[in-house]
Amino acid sequence: MLSSFLIVLPVFGLIAIGYGARWLKLLRETTGEGLSDFVFVLAIPCLLFKTLATATIPPDQPWGYWVSYFTGLAIVWVIAQLVAQHLFARKGPELVVSGFAAAQSNTVFVGIPMILKAYGEAGAVPLSLLLAVHLPVTMTAATLLAEGKGTSPLLLLRRLFTHPIVVGILLGSAVRPIVGLIPAPLWSIVDLIAGAAVPCALVSLGIALRRYGLASGIGLPAILSFLKLIVHPLIVFLLATKVFAMPIAWAGVAVLFAACPCGINAYLFAERYKQGVADASSAIALSTGLSLFTTVGWLTFLGVG
Repeated sequence: MLSSFLIVLPVFGLIAIGYGARWLKLLRETTGEGLSDFVFVLAIPCLLFKTLATATIPPDQPWGYWVSYFTGLAIVWVIAQLVAQHLFARKGPELVVSGFAAAQSNTVFVGIPMILKAYGEAGAVPLSLLLAVHLPVTMTAATLLAEGKGTSPLLLLRRLFTHPIVVGILLGSAVRPIVGLIPAPLWSIVDLIAGAAVPCALVSLGIALRRYGLASGIGLPAILSFLKLIVHPLIVFLLATKVFAMPIAWAGVAVLFAACPCGINAYLFAERYKQGVADASSAIALSTGLSLFTTVGWLTFLGVG
């Protein structure tokens, strides 16, 4: 319990700093919007660029691993959107935000330390594989869902190819063959900008929580948290162990990755479209708090707690 608490403590700490700075009026609400714009337009694309440009991807793909994880992700995404639409009257990009929040995991602060602590070197390869593709896949899916409805194919293509996230993904993929030729000073710039993504995003989230609180109510954030912390890892566990019979470490990594709380990118996405911000910020805060208990349960269930 103590180790799990120490893992999520930095998340709460940075959120609390943003919340407290806004409460004391040290920062303006527009500061949070500016931070989220910086993260979405510059920091996350740089992080994706670096991740895809340098990731080591094996030639023989573990398709059972991908199917197990992303099937669970797709199922909870669809359920979240259906619940948000039919029970809470959300629409448009708000629906995408709900699905995104229920499906995308907080890997940087919670997933990486928890998984490496649980499985050590045996979990490093499957963890690195998921880290390389998780954010690009979820961000691209969310962008397509938000931009695609009622949009002509040409306009959709133009929006996609000028979207900061997609640009980062495309550039990172394009430079993989020549990554060794990129000058070190350029990598330093990319590292500095990418390194600011998580702290800036969490401080921005704290400012948003001060502004919105639980304005959307506890109902939808609680359901999104349940889908993320319980349903997603349960589906992955059943597929990884009963359908594909994967190695223990690989199955465990996929389950723990899915068991992470809602990722900060759902909030950044909501801020970008100015819809569903209260839903996303509440779901992230609530699921992060609850993950203190649920991650201990999953670690114990998997026999590594």
